[in-house]
Amino acid sequence: MPALTLKNIPEPLYLQLKEAAKTHHRSLNSEIIYYIERGLGTHKIDISEQIETARILREKTNANPITNDELTAAKNEGRL
Repeated sequence: MPALTLKNIPEPLYLQLKEAAKTHHRSLNSEIIYYIERGLGTHKIDISEQIETARILREKTNANPITNDELTAAKNEGRL
């Protein structure tokens, strides 16, 4: 696989990328590739993977259903 070296990255951009990588549980390299793919429109969504993720989340939340009132209260929390 080809390799690419980035030079002269502005410090604020580097710190922003590093924080985004940490937030998304990705390496800095993977985070940069993600943004390049997104910027070029080459990031393809794996439908099967998304459906499986939704199933897993649904299984986790089925045991603890949330009422509409609880959902509305959570959305309004902290709003003026």
